[in-house]
Amino acid sequence: MLDPIIVGRVIQQFREQKGLSQKVVSGFADIGRTHLSAIERGQRKPTLETFYRIGEAMRISPSVILAEIERQMSDDL
Repeated sequence: MLDPIIVGRVIQQFREQKGLSQKVVSGFADIGRTHLSAIERGQRKPTLETFYRIGEAMRISPSVILAEIERQMSDDL
């Protein structure tokens, strides 16, 4: 099962590595900043469309983000 905490943590890690604020990423992804914040805190799961938009907003392939989510989930096992 997909862990929303890990999904949010990975998205936040990539965003911070890029030096981007939630405001900038959410603006480029065309989602609300509070929505992105809730995703990063694991309170909401992004739809596939939102996941793709977030990746594109950070100029990171969604497949790269997903691979890191999978890696962190396997580390937690």
